[in-house]
Amino acid sequence: MNNILITGSNGQLGSELRALEAEYTNYNFIFTKTTKLDIINHKVVEEFINAHKINFIINCAAYTAVDKAETQFVIADKINHLAVANLARIAKENNIKLIHISTDYVFDGTSHKPYAEKDPQNPQSVYGKTKFDGEKAIIKINPANSIIIRTSWLYSRYGNNFVKTMLRLGKERDELNVVADQIGTPTNAADLAKAILTSLPQIKNKIVELYHYSNEGVCSWYDFAKAIFEIKELAINVKPIESTQYPTPAKRPFYSVMNKRLIKATYKIRIPYWKDSLAACLRKIEL
Repeated sequence: MNNILITGSNGQLGSELRALEAEYTNYNFIFTKTTKLDIINHKVVEEFINAHKINFIINCAAYTAVDKAETQFVIADKINHLAVANLARIAKENNIKLIHISTDYVFDGTSHKPYAEKDPQNPQSVYGKTKFDGEKAIIKINPANSIIIRTSWLYSRYGNNFVKTMLRLGKERDELNVVADQIGTPTNAADLAKAILTSLPQIKNKIVELYHYSNEGVCSWYDFAKAIFEIKELAINVKPIESTQYPTPAKRPFYSVMNKRLIKATYKIRIPYWKDSLAACLRKIEL
């Protein structure tokens, strides 16, 4: 039996992986969260790895409170960087496949074409910088048969996210202002979970490889919100605003569309269009 350790199991992606457990009977899923397994502690993690005979690690653990990270660097760095380095060292020492999830926030958002994996990184926030440091740590340690997958605008039927926030606000108000000058692509965590499990048995590389994954298509947060209400048939007046009208502590990339050609070609993955995947997710959400 192949034993998979999934860190950050209570998050959106970890929860979607848990939902797929019954479909992938050739794997034994072992779900943990940071309060149960201290992924920064080398000895604790190594003992856990040996006790459970772990073959694969899918690292979904992350500090994702983008604005709070601006004043909470230490905890963001521990989870997004130091813990990642620890998992990479353990993966290398124990010949374990490691899949680590990163973010579009490693880019500065000044591009006008979809970001490829090797495009220059220039994070503009503490969150982005700590995630980028995590990437660099894995690449430097270089555990064999390991990959980094960057994703963007993640949402799910689980946890807190933009989709659920819009639905909640839509129950409270008739009109909403939503930023229209930040462009990217939403990612249904359920699709990313399937892509990860599809990729897992195919991973075979000596040097850590980078991949991009989001749903297909392009939109703004305004477009995203409009689509949510249109699919749910809610008569909410969504008004477009500029980022300057909705200031936040962390600077967000204005453009973070990612080129997904490499992951599709390497692992033969078919990626759904973002609106189709959004509709599928909305059918499962009950507020």
